[in-house]
Amino acid sequence: MISELQVGVITQTHGIKGEVKVFPTTDDATRFKKLKEVIMDTDRERLHMEIEGVKFFKQYVIVKFKGYDSINDVERYKNAKLYVTRDKAVQLKKDEYFVADLIGMRVVTEEGETFGTLKDVMATGANDVYVVERDDGNEAEVLLPAIRECIKKIDMETGAITVHIMDGLL
Repeated sequence: MISELQVGVITQTHGIKGEVKVFPTTDDATRFKKLKEVIMDTDRERLHMEIEGVKFFKQYVIVKFKGYDSINDVERYKNAKLYVTRDKAVQLKKDEYFVADLIGMRVVTEEGETFGTLKDVMATGANDVYVVERDDGNEAEVLLPAIRECIKKIDMETGAITVHIMDGLL
């Protein structure tokens, strides 16, 4: 299980007082209001950043880090990813999962046959869609709607998702 979860990516600076514009990669951007710190991954280093202020602008979160008070201080952090440790992540309800935990799980049919591997989860608005890479050599990915009729069981302990392949999906 992954110990850190990505919550956003810095896209650019915002103004001249050290704020950055963050594209949220969490399903609830307002969670940034409750965050006190994040881990910034610049690909060269990982920094623990204390959050001083948060505001919202269109689909972005404007974040001010403590001790970074000018555009020159934050300019180099464009494209850096922001993470939280699992203990700081939002509490999930029953039958909710972090996408990062689902990626790579085995997908099996109700009959117990191996079907493939979960490669991605797409948010579509109505419901998520699971992108499955098949094990039978077929190069086409299968898109499975994340609805009860199709996704029968997610077993985090065994790392398997049991699915019902609905008529017309293949």
